[in-house]
Amino acid sequence: MELERENNMASNALFFGWSRSIPGRESISLEHFTQFMGYLNSLKANGTITSFDPVFLNPHGSAAANGFFLLQGDSDKLHALSETPEWIEHVTRGTMHLEGATCVFGAAGTEVAGRMQVWTKSIPTK
Repeated sequence: MELERENNMASNALFFGWSRSIPGRESISLEHFTQFMGYLNSLKANGTITSFDPVFLNPHGSAAANGFFLLQGDSDKLHALSETPEWIEHVTRGTMHLEGATCVFGAAGTEVAGRMQVWTKSIPTK
């Protein structure tokens, strides 16, 4: 699992994705999914995050991400969240029953324009 921290650019999204449940651990995944949904609802209710979406991708023949949670909120709050014992426990538990568990900060919504500006400035000129 990789937890990426972007220091120079604002990130208002936190992606937690996986490939699939480890065979034989599907029941653990189901139980943890339910608990994690409750945890995320509490984070939204107390203002730690502004929103979250669980997403299951349609079968696509790849071992890449087949599902993920996309959390959105204030960059500082998301980074602080990623260092809490509760978040670390959930991510660690996920690695015990999910293949390809990964956690990455990113940009969404209004932050995308800033990332595009950085990208555009980085295009080599002839």
